[in-house]
Formats: sequence, C-alpha cells, structure tokens
Amino acid sequence: QLEFITPFQLYFNPDLIFRKFQIWRLITNFLFFGPLGFSFFFNMIFLYRYCRMLEEGSFRGRTADFVFMFLFGGFLMTLFGLFASLFFLGQAFTIMLVYVWSRRNPYIRMNFFGLLNFQAPFLPWVLMGFSLLLGNSIIIDLLGIAVGHIYYFLEDVFPNQPGGKKLLLTPGFLKMVFDTPEEDPNYNPLPEDRPEPQPRGQDQNEQQHPQ
Repeated sequence: QLEFITPFQLYFNPDLIFRKFQIWRLITNFLFFGPLGFSFFFNMIFLYRYCRMLEEGSFRGRTADFVFMFLFGGFLMTLFGLFASLFFLGQAFTIMLVYVWSRRNPYIRMNFFGLLNFQAPFLPWVLMGFSLLLGNSIIIDLLGIAVGHIYYFLEDVFPNQPGGKKLLLTPGFLKMVFDTPEEDPNYNPLPEDRPEPQPRGQDQNEQQHPQ
C-alpha cells in the first residue's frame, strides 16, 4: 500500500523463479490479497478466524502437524499454479483452511450475513458462490477446495478405511523444531538440578502461620 514494492515483484512466475532464481515468489504469492478493499478484509477475517480455530482445535498441541499442512497445501497449489497461470494463491490457501475446518466440524450451524443458514461443510461452497457474485474467478476457490479435500481425505478419511494407512507423515525435523519434547518418565535429574527439600520444621511453621 505504501508502494515500496509492487505486486509485479510478488506474483507467481515460474520463469522468473527457475531462470532468474527469484525464489521469494514461491512464498510472496500467498501473501498478497489485493489492494485495500472489501475483498482484502474479507480474506483477512476468514484467514485469521479459521486458522485460529484449527490451531486451537484439531491441531492443539500439534504445531508441527499444523505447519506440515501449510507446506503440503502450498506445495500442491504451487504445482497447479505451474500449469494454470495463476498469479496469487493466498485466497486459495484461505479456502483450504476453511474447507478442512468445515469437514472436521460437520454439525456446526453457520449463518452467512444473516441470509443463509447451513451446516459447516457447505461453507466453502457458499464462499465460492459469494465470490462469483462479486465477479471474481472461481478457479482460485475451486483450487482451495480441491487441495483442502485432498488433505482431508489423506489425513482423516483414508487411514480409517479398511486397509488404509496414514500417508501424510510429518517430518521429524518439523517435530523437533515446533513441538515440545516429551518428558522421559525414567529421566533422573542431576543432583544440582533437583529442587532442594525444605526443612520439615519450616514447612510446619508455614502451615501454621500462613502469610
């Protein structure tokens, strides 16, 4: 907005990425949501809301898995962008988060601007219809829904099928970086790391004369 950089320096361009080594475009194309306006704030609100609900809900205590979902979704969208001439993928990423949340919370009732009442799994499709009414292309929304469905199927559906197994395994280095290590129940701390026991008489005096 301050025009320090322009969208032309951010958009997804495979030729500039692989021939000019402008690697940052692999990330910056997800970070641009257009000029300030209704569409911009609409995307910001949904991105914040559903990213937060996923992180505090089904991904609570699983930060590495949460980050891996970001990387998996971004990778698939980038592959599709190579063939579909898409310039910015941020909205597709938002729709992916909405789709995953909606499928994991199928019984929640939603209200869209006080006009529509529906179950949560229909939310991505309602957003796509709203985007169509605004005159936007629905290719980006369909991409977000498709990638969200692929992740949901591989993570939540296929492992529970007869003969199915978990295919999306979070790399160990992500768990090492983002997840707190589990405490070893057999760990015996060094003497200098053990808390000093207080004299028994002092404990009794504190119980008799609480401050």
